[in-house]
Amino acid sequence: MKFLSKLILLLTMTIPAFAQMGFKTEQLKFDRVRTAYAEKWPGLQKDLQVAGITSTFEMYMAAYKAEGKLELWLKTDRQKTYRLFKSYNFCTHSGTLGPKVKEGDLQTPEGFYHINAFNPMSNFYLSLGINYPNAVDRLRSGKERTGGDIYIHGNCVTVGCIPLTDDKIKEVYVLAVEAKNAGQLKIPVHIFPFKMTNSNLNKQLQRFPQQKGLWTNLQSGYAYFEQHKLLPEVSIKAGQYLFN
Repeated sequence: MKFLSKLILLLTMTIPAFAQMGFKTEQLKFDRVRTAYAEKWPGLQKDLQVAGITSTFEMYMAAYKAEGKLELWLKTDRQKTYRLFKSYNFCTHSGTLGPKVKEGDLQTPEGFYHINAFNPMSNFYLSLGINYPNAVDRLRSGKERTGGDIYIHGNCVTVGCIPLTDDKIKEVYVLAVEAKNAGQLKIPVHIFPFKMTNSNLNKQLQRFPQQKGLWTNLQSGYAYFEQHKLLPEVSIKAGQYLFN
């Protein structure tokens, strides 16, 4: 019985790992993913080596709406903290500062999310889905329809997503596939209205005083990462983000 119990435990631990190892293989069945790997992976591998990333890695994305920047941070098991690897410009914008509240408002969400979909056949070339809306978003929206289908994608158009050029989404998509294939179940995507320094926050609150509650809440998570270069553990309670 002890042997059987150990065997079951071993299988329970290894089956998810084997499932993840096949993720890249499944993605490479699609023409756009094969093209992205052929064009971008050799150069990315050289950049990874220069950055001291010589093994598998976990990835974190931070997006800043005012600056129009998407940052990719990576960390291996041998590294204690995340390191900035790449930064990409949004290629267009929609909406203004402040969270997404309802379907059709053209707003890009603000909050703490993760990648929940890889779409290699997207209408926007390649796309990575974000798990908007979360419980904070739903409570904020009240009886309004929250909308959905928020992606990081190519094709340089947007009605609330994070748009990149087709050339740049190839790099982001390949790196995300590598992270997931190595076993990262959730790739965090934190979307901020701007770089949330105290001076920026005070300046923007003069323009958008109604966002004080949300933005001071978001700043706590932003400040933790800025100080430690590690991700806070994020939970949600009563419409607020909590950080451990």
